[in-house]
Amino acid sequence: MATTSDSWVSFDQTDTRSDEMNSTIEQWIDDLVAGVDDAQASAEFQEWLDVQSRFHDYSYRNTLLIKRQCPEASRVAGYRTWQEEFDRHVTEGESAIWIWAPIITKQCPECENSPSYHEESDCEYDETPPEEWSEGLVGFKPAPVFDVSQTEGEPLPDFDTEATGDAGDLVEQLTVAADDLGVTVRIVPAEEWTHGEAKGICEQLSLVDVQPLVEVRDRENEADLARTLIHEYAHALLHFDIDDDTERAKREVEAEAVAYVVGRYCGLDTSGSAFYLAAWESDDSEVVRDRLGRISRTAEELIDVLEG
Repeated sequence: MATTSDSWVSFDQTDTRSDEMNSTIEQWIDDLVAGVDDAQASAEFQEWLDVQSRFHDYSYRNTLLIKRQCPEASRVAGYRTWQEEFDRHVTEGESAIWIWAPIITKQCPECENSPSYHEESDCEYDETPPEEWSEGLVGFKPAPVFDVSQTEGEPLPDFDTEATGDAGDLVEQLTVAADDLGVTVRIVPAEEWTHGEAKGICEQLSLVDVQPLVEVRDRENEADLARTLIHEYAHALLHFDIDDDTERAKREVEAEAVAYVVGRYCGLDTSGSAFYLAAWESDDSEVVRDRLGRISRTAEELIDVLEG
């Protein structure tokens, strides 16, 4: 995968500065795309995919239910599934996330009810006995599930997506830059963090103040803290007024590509972004290239603010 230098890149204030910046960013995007392709072909990523394939693909309705009850949920499964499939157990005292589970059983070919409901209905179908009926969906029932953050046990396979390097005073520069970007920023101590495994979030400050609020979880690795700030700033600049869950993967690709570019400009090693993007099922390489203009413009805006 691509690596980065250990010092800031300089774009001199000349007539050709914009062209030089565009050319450099395009080359870095090429490096990122190559890194994503390498990551997806790695044994580490294939092991991660194997585990992911054992998690349910929840319906849109259940996804909304999960999001409403546990906004930061990432990997959700039932109590027994955590035990039997992943050798993990639900932590004592955790509250279940309730979803609708399908009821699959013998189904009347005519009224489509289960045998018990069929007997109580007005349906007169009697061509074949219930034991010969095919199975089908006859309804839904509430079922409890739990997010991985609510469990303990054997770790799930993961890969390192953290940025590394000497961040210097970059975190301070980024927090100062928030005013110029029209963003409110908070670095939250780890013990006060309430957003699960997420490293950062971007949301509306209040119903009255529509300015984006960026919050990031504090950590010792300031290079990765800076990368997370850049990622969330990109969301604030690109996606704050968009409410479309079907675009979520592509929004993550855009934000992380911006973080990769700006982090690299600042001399950080952001090659872990390739693994981050590989984890999103969104034809990552194509999305990065299709949205190069949006990524470049946002990266340039952040670079200009940092230089200023």
